[in-house]
Amino acid sequence: MTIPPPAPAVAVLRQDGIALWRQIASTIEADIAAGRCPPGARLPTEAAFAASFGVNRHTVRRALEALSHAGLVRVEQGRGAFVAEDVLDYTVGPRTRFSEWIRKQNKEPSGEILALAEHAAPANVAKGLGVRTGARTVHYRRLGLADGRPVSLTDHYFSAQRLPGMLAALRTETSITAALRRVGIDDYLRQSSKVTARAPAAGEASLLRTARNRPLLICENINVDHAGAVVEFAISRYPTPRVQIIFEP
Repeated sequence: MTIPPPAPAVAVLRQDGIALWRQIASTIEADIAAGRCPPGARLPTEAAFAASFGVNRHTVRRALEALSHAGLVRVEQGRGAFVAEDVLDYTVGPRTRFSEWIRKQNKEPSGEILALAEHAAPANVAKGLGVRTGARTVHYRRLGLADGRPVSLTDHYFSAQRLPGMLAALRTETSITAALRRVGIDDYLRQSSKVTARAPAAGEASLLRTARNRPLLICENINVDHAGAVVEFAISRYPTPRVQIIFEP
């Protein structure tokens, strides 16, 4: 979504003691606060703002820089300025669940299943699950949404040998927790999480609706049952600055 520039009637006044760029910044800030500029929306170009406010582009640029420093706007090189998005706190604890996390942020969780199949485990997945390379695994890829906006892209892996029936369970159940119960896992806990960061691939950026120059937080998680046996290895991608990860002691 791109916000149209303000009407020419909104042109700033050349008042003594109030810099033009401050007036422009205050006008944009008021539009953001009133909801006329929703989170993630692309703001008009500097040229469009300059024409609407009757000022030069340098004045507009200074106003946008001030809003960026205040955390209200993010400026991306070559793409323009965008209204800053709400930052979701993803707290990594022993019982992290997607729906619970999103509801704690006062948002509605939903998701899109992008892949569900059984195939041979590559080396990194085999290591995470504690099985041999090439062992049969169930792969479940899901795009997680908060109020309809993508906040995570996760590949979930399960050992087909350890959890027979998991593929069928995921086809019928609405959550991983419910699917695991179907195959005899009443509960599961986080054993470890490894977090790194990298630039998104083109497909990841498209699915997460993020720029290629905005890094992703990559979280590799190993979940176990109460006996300590691995039940899931997952690789999650979170777009910054939409999500920040917090570790509980």
